[in-house]
Amino acid sequence: MTKAEVVAKIAKEAEITKAKAEKAVSVFMDGIVECLKGGDKVTFVGFGTFSVTDKPARVGRNPQTGAEIKIPAKKAVKFKVGKAFQNAVQPKKNKAGKKK
Repeated sequence: MTKAEVVAKIAKEAEITKAKAEKAVSVFMDGIVECLKGGDKVTFVGFGTFSVTDKPARVGRNPQTGAEIKIPAKKAVKFKVGKAFQNAVQPKKNKAGKKK
C-alpha cells in the first residue's frame, strides 16, 4: 500500500477530503520523525514501537577484492511489532492436544 492509497482510505473511512487526509498523514509521519530525531521512542499500544539505535563503527570487507573497509558508526531506526498486530497477522495456533 502506498502513501496515496493510505490517504485515499483515510479520506473515505473518515469521510473527509483527500487534502485533509493528506495533511493528517503528513503531520503524523513528521511527528514520528521529529520524536525519533530527538531520541524519543514512539509507541502505539498493540501496534508497535519505533525507536532509534546506535550502530557502532566496524570493519567490513569488499566482497569483490577482499580488502578491509571501515564502516562508520550510524543511527538506525527499529520497529518492534506489538502483540495485537503480530497476532492479527500471524494468529497463534493451538498446540495439538490442548483445548481452550
